[in-house]
Amino acid sequence: MNPSLELQLKTLPSEPGVYRYYDKNEQLLYVGKAKNLKKRVLSYFNKNLSGYRIKIMVGKIQRLETTIVNSEYDALLLENNLIKEYQPFYNVMLKDDKTYPWICIKNEDFPRIFLTRTVIKDGSEYYGPYAKVRPAKILLDTIKHIYKLRTCNLNLAPNKIDEGKYKVCLEYHIKNCEGPCEGLESKEDYDEKIDAIRGIIKGDFRKAKEYLINQMMKHAENLQFEQAQLIKERLDILEDYQAKNTVVNPNIDDVDVFGMTSDETAAYVNFFKIRNGNIIQSFTTEIKKILEESDEDIMEEALIEIRQKFGSDSKEVLLPFHLSVEIPNVKLIVPKVGDKKRIVELSEKNAKEYRLEKLKQVQIVDPERHTNRIMAEMQKLLRMPVEPRYIEGFDNSNIQGTNPVSACVVFKDGKPSKADYRIFHPKTVEGPNDFATMEEVIYRRYKRMLDEGENLPQLILIDGGKGQLSSAVKSLRLLGLYGKITIVGIAKRLEEIFFPEDPIPLYLDKKSETLKILQRVRDEAHRFGVKHHRTRRKNSTIKSELEEIPGVGEKTIELLLSKLKSVKRIKEANLETLEEILGKSKAKAIHDFFNK
Repeated sequence: MNPSLELQLKTLPSEPGVYRYYDKNEQLLYVGKAKNLKKRVLSYFNKNLSGYRIKIMVGKIQRLETTIVNSEYDALLLENNLIKEYQPFYNVMLKDDKTYPWICIKNEDFPRIFLTRTVIKDGSEYYGPYAKVRPAKILLDTIKHIYKLRTCNLNLAPNKIDEGKYKVCLEYHIKNCEGPCEGLESKEDYDEKIDAIRGIIKGDFRKAKEYLINQMMKHAENLQFEQAQLIKERLDILEDYQAKNTVVNPNIDDVDVFGMTSDETAAYVNFFKIRNGNIIQSFTTEIKKILEESDEDIMEEALIEIRQKFGSDSKEVLLPFHLSVEIPNVKLIVPKVGDKKRIVELSEKNAKEYRLEKLKQVQIVDPERHTNRIMAEMQKLLRMPVEPRYIEGFDNSNIQGTNPVSACVVFKDGKPSKADYRIFHPKTVEGPNDFATMEEVIYRRYKRMLDEGENLPQLILIDGGKGQLSSAVKSLRLLGLYGKITIVGIAKRLEEIFFPEDPIPLYLDKKSETLKILQRVRDEAHRFGVKHHRTRRKNSTIKSELEEIPGVGEKTIELLLSKLKSVKRIKEANLETLEEILGKSKAKAIHDFFNK
């Protein structure tokens, strides 16, 4: 560490603020926020620092800068702005190269309403952005079904209309427009429609309903029942749209909702903007982890960035877990029960579905990255010092102690390596004793690997509970391998994962890819063992029948089976065929035995 950096670390303030790390080339490496700058920055230079990426970054730091602010929230805002401006290499960023659609209410006389991906600062109103174009189009189509709005780009200034410069177009004649270009619709009536439309876009349908009901009643009073019926149909369209978008109690108004799921390499954050019980906007994004950031750190960043992105000023935010940061005049709530709890769960479900969709895409496009992510997840969940790139699984097969076999299957990078599978026939165990069989097989397997200098697995999976696991551990201790190789057992009934010397089993999420790989290793060991057990049992039955022939031993039986493949074909073979294989005397004995 250079002397100037060491001096800076000794004189850091204990105030909230933002810190910035630079390398020897004055490149900005990282921007971070802190409630206490001194405590936070010094934690990076701790000898017990975990995470190899953090260690790499710290090794590059040559200089740091700090900025003191009034609160942790101010630090979060400043950090967010600096990250967006400078894009440091080691910071997570909620960046997205997509251009999302907006609904624009144009700043003009008799405003047009249309969908656009370009935001122009000309005083027009923009609502969005919409994460998907389809919901925006449905909303716009609904509005156009209810209200007759102009679509032309004429300059409808009052003096232009008064001068009679324009004539109504086809849109007027097919009843899609009320003809404001010829003064057939007043600005007051048109603006009343625009005001109601603003409410619909924001999720408030009250003004729109009032407007339509008043129009319907006027037509009915004037005995214009056909026009009243048309208005009634538009009201039905609006109510149908509202019903499809109401997902919670309509009393839940002006609330932002965040849900999250994460794995070793990325976090996935979903955002709902809710108005009057309606989800008027939904957005989900993937955030790559760079320095093993916690879910809380990522959620704080996402909370600020996404609310800015969608221009949200809601005074209430629903979250799946507590955050340390406080936002002025905003309540951060972690609901425990009720509709608010259910809407957070729905947001989390959206985040999980988005993650699964992304993982399936990565598996197809970038299988190596998919494998790396799974290996990192397995390392963490199974408390391993290294990733389980090489796994061996064991299972015993026997029926009432007869013809026992023990199967060893090998998985490399999460995939079966069938050329490396092995079958063991117990030599020292008599009768149905799974524990003793497991102890013998594990010892023989790894004693041989040690003697021959072969690479050892990072993970051993035993099919069974504590008993089989303890037997396997005994052999690893004898070989001096216990503690050097991770070994776990998997019990079939509840899919519990057992660790040596830990009485409490691990229960993995049923959808966890770690559990799926462990199950596949277990099932493959079982399949491979049962297959060879059946073959051995069948061969044993065959041999016992042939062993009844006087003068025929094991070598003769093996020679016959290797040539003729089955007892049936041996029985049906003529004397000449048997003589070619065995010679005259043995051939005659076998032929006579089956043709008495």
